[in-house]
Amino acid sequence: MRVWAAMAAGFVGLAGCAMPPEGVSPEDLNDYKTAVASIGCEMVTEADYLPVELQAGLTREQSTAITAYLLTAGEAERLENGGVKLKTGACA
Repeated sequence: MRVWAAMAAGFVGLAGCAMPPEGVSPEDLNDYKTAVASIGCEMVTEADYLPVELQAGLTREQSTAITAYLLTAGEAERLENGGVKLKTGACA
C-alpha cells in the first residue's frame, strides 16, 4: 500500500522548516538511512517500511516523520509510483 508515503506527505507541512522531527535523535536518522539503503533505497509499500522500522528500531510515527523531514530537506524524492526514494549517502 502507498498509505505510508501518503502519510509522510501529510507530515511535510509540519516539517516545513526542515528541522529534524521532535523526539528523533541523530542516531535515529542514521539508523533509518542505513536501513533504507539496505532495502534498495526505495520505499513504496508496507513491505518496504516494516524492515526499515525493525532494523532502525523506530515506530511507524517516527519513520513517517523522518520520511517527511527528508523529503522537505531534499534528501529524498517522491516517486511516480507513490513511493519515496532516499537520494543521499549510500543511496546517492
